[in-house]
Amino acid sequence: PVLIRFSYAVIWFIFESLHSFCMPGKYHCPVLFTVFTNNSHIVAIKTTGNVFAYEAVEQLNIKTKTFKDLLTDELFTRQDIITLQDPTNLDKFNVSSFFHVKNNLKVTDPDEEKAKSDPSYYLKNANVETRETLLELYKEFKGDEVLAATMKAPEKKKIDKLNAAHYSTGRVSASFTSTAMAPETTHEAAAIDDDVVRYQYVKKKGYVRLHTNKGDLNLELHCDMTPKTCENFIKLCKKNYYDGTIFHRSIRNFVIQGGDPTGTGTGGESIWGKPFKDEFKPNLSHKGRGILSMANTGPNNNKSQFFITFRSCTYLDKKHTVFGRVVGGFETLTAMENVESDPKTDRPKEEIRIESTTVFVDPYEEADAQVAKERAKVQQEEKAAKGETKAAAPKEEHPTPKTYRQGVGKYINIAATDDKAGASRQKAVQQGREQAAFQPPWACVEASPAHL
Repeated sequence: PVLIRFSYAVIWFIFESLHSFCMPGKYHCPVLFTVFTNNSHIVAIKTTGNVFAYEAVEQLNIKTKTFKDLLTDELFTRQDIITLQDPTNLDKFNVSSFFHVKNNLKVTDPDEEKAKSDPSYYLKNANVETRETLLELYKEFKGDEVLAATMKAPEKKKIDKLNAAHYSTGRVSASFTSTAMAPETTHEAAAIDDDVVRYQYVKKKGYVRLHTNKGDLNLELHCDMTPKTCENFIKLCKKNYYDGTIFHRSIRNFVIQGGDPTGTGTGGESIWGKPFKDEFKPNLSHKGRGILSMANTGPNNNKSQFFITFRSCTYLDKKHTVFGRVVGGFETLTAMENVESDPKTDRPKEEIRIESTTVFVDPYEEADAQVAKERAKVQQEEKAAKGETKAAAPKEEHPTPKTYRQGVGKYINIAATDDKAGASRQKAVQQGREQAAFQPPWACVEASPAHL
């Protein structure tokens, strides 16, 4: 017995050594130690889940009719033998007979389903630049908000005689050609911007005084020619926006620039909170000393900064909006020019500061009052016209029909009908008598052969 056990151990050691040497990391049959390949007939026992080569089960279980698991000795039936792979069964290559195809079964991956919500999932090839562009687009994308805003019907502005334009809003054609617009079927006159209406009544110049630490500067503003620029300047002065600001740039024989609360030359805001357009006029030029003009960083980019010229700079025309001029305090302007500046930064070495501002004439207040007066007058005229229309409209009268008797046909005058019928009969009899009494001339001539 000891020798038999020793021989069994040696044989088992040899098999294990061969297995570890010849089949490292490969699936194999635990009984025959044959490696499973694409051509192997593989079966599994349902009750235990163990997998064997079909040859082992056939030789040791089926032929001997001993249905015990080859590893655990657990009993099973022949129906518990499940074929995992049978190279002799050609039907396995028929995809349409697969169970998951017949029952339309799909394994869903949660990560993949989540990735499908990203449009970039469907991009097959995308370079680094495209991915970065899409990433930036996703961060700043506001398409839904913009679309929702366009789908809403715009608020209709009240149209009157003062702000009614000679052209329509164009909403009818826009809604007809674009599904993003709310449907519109009636043409309406467009409303002119309130500022445009107001500026029509601005006919005067504006006057402002700048109180600086070097003296006062009296400015005349061309409100009648550059209304938007002048309104911005006057309202900023009224808000004390320029109080305490400095002139951060001064170049002798050129200009002195200020109006930036930060004092760096990069700040400043308009009264509307955004840049506004240039207002170039051919009769306004940077010609002469003391011309007041807007500083900007490019076309239609005016905010709060301005400059005053020390001499003619006509080459700045159509680049900067001229909106005023110095009419008093030229000695102050000379004192400001005499302050030395840093040649590298053009910043005055001595601080030139605007301490406060005073607005003497504001044409926009008068224009607003006049517009309000005109609008009230128009409203009164409309009310009067409506009242006259209602008073002139006659009331429709519905006369009550006369009743001649009771019952059906009570509104019919039988007597009048009988009189008309009798008169008609008498007229017919009279016409018949006249026709009978009338004889034509040829009725009295006797018939003779000569006449035949």
